[in-house]
Amino acid sequence: MDLLAELTQRKVLAIIRADGPDRALECIHTLVAAGITILEVSLTTPGGTEAIAKARFEFDSSVLIGAGTVITPAQADEVAAAGADFIVTPAITQGAHRSVALDLPLLCGALTPTEIITALDLGALAVKVFPAKLHGPGYFRELRAPLPTAPLIAVGGVDATTTPQYLQAGALAVGLGSPLLGDAGKGSSQTDLADRAATFLEAVTNA
Repeated sequence: MDLLAELTQRKVLAIIRADGPDRALECIHTLVAAGITILEVSLTTPGGTEAIAKARFEFDSSVLIGAGTVITPAQADEVAAAGADFIVTPAITQGAHRSVALDLPLLCGALTPTEIITALDLGALAVKVFPAKLHGPGYFRELRAPLPTAPLIAVGGVDATTTPQYLQAGALAVGLGSPLLGDAGKGSSQTDLADRAATFLEAVTNA
């Protein structure tokens, strides 16, 4: 499956941080049922690799399951063995380099134009501009002038109000963490999580 094409079409990447693998899997089930089908399990989640392996076993290939916050080469190897469809890093980490070596699609974290170009030169499929809220949607418009074809994803503080703004400013997709998850990863209502997912999907439609 072409991850870049799917991100461009689906527009939403859910970022899951939870207190354990079972809770992470519960959140994945809720979000997939709500219509969000590209999901990243952050390795800040205890047992995150286990959650990725279980989710990859339970869902068919139309649901894309990635690993986030990949810092080290060992982490990249572990999530590759767990069946992760893609890797997400917060920066140009050694884990990013290992992802490219493993031929796993990489969404590499960067902020400045120099970092963005470096990430793409490394072999990143797309660049996670993080933290996006530091400069806001207008920053994406500015980046588009010198980098009109760079595939950029807005991550970090993106909420339902700013989601359409980032997409209209040139982001191909948005990555949604705590504004989407809330405390669902720590045991709060899955119904509320489903409601927030619906709100974000409506925001994408409005964009």
